[in-house]
Amino acid sequence: MKILVTGATGNLGRHVVERLRRSGQEVRALTRTPAGAAGLPGDVEVVGGDLTEPQTLAAALGGVSAVHLLGATGHDHAPLRTGPQIMAMAAEAGVRRLTVLSAGEEGELEQAVRDSGLEWTFVRPIDFMSNALGWAQVIRDTAEVREPYANRRTASADETDVADVVATVLAGGGHAGRSLTVSGPEALTPADKVSAIAAATGREIRFTELTDDQARRQWRAEGWPEEGIEFMLHMWATVPEAVARVTSAVEEVVGRPPRTFAQWAAAHADAFRP
Repeated sequence: MKILVTGATGNLGRHVVERLRRSGQEVRALTRTPAGAAGLPGDVEVVGGDLTEPQTLAAALGGVSAVHLLGATGHDHAPLRTGPQIMAMAAEAGVRRLTVLSAGEEGELEQAVRDSGLEWTFVRPIDFMSNALGWAQVIRDTAEVREPYANRRTASADETDVADVVATVLAGGGHAGRSLTVSGPEALTPADKVSAIAAATGREIRFTELTDDQARRQWRAEGWPEEGIEFMLHMWATVPEAVARVTSAVEEVVGRPPRTFAQWAAAHADAFRP
């Protein structure tokens, strides 16, 4: 079967493509920037297209049996608004199976997927461990992470585990009609993650908790817009308990426990070293 992976040059999409090829699947990789696809396996068919412009997707959908679809696009991760058009095109092209990377909130795309008649599975990561790479520069420069709300806990998932879940469902089926919430094996605070990075790098790295006002001053000095500052403070002050919930999705689908943050940190230690 031929499988179309959208967002194929992104942090998750690259891993999905690699895992599908490793299992012998024929892969077509969709990206808005084909020139950025150099890191994909050489035998992957790369095509250009934009999910926000369905008219660019006809060739990409031709001859594929399964699709991995991003639920959000762009640097601001805006919800995909062209779901109904894409679902109609996919059904007409003969697509049978679909995985959707979803943020968890039901919207127009999710409803279009449910109404499509295709075999679908929503994949909802609680949070990606790779988001910790946002600390890489400051850790390299100062060996310190300074943030408010130190007690917030998230059961972040290794992006390669999420890719394994997606690739397994796309290639083998099963889990149709399900929403799979993918987590890591433990819920950690930011300080816990910094400690794991310190252990992986062999460096002493501090975590300093800020008050709201200290965070405002720091982020303003870094050039953040006021609305972005207030949004982030509100988001971190109201983190739902659900993001700390460990799920069994990786073990159910892939057949092994999810990777720990310590394992992720060890694999990415060089990103945090000067």
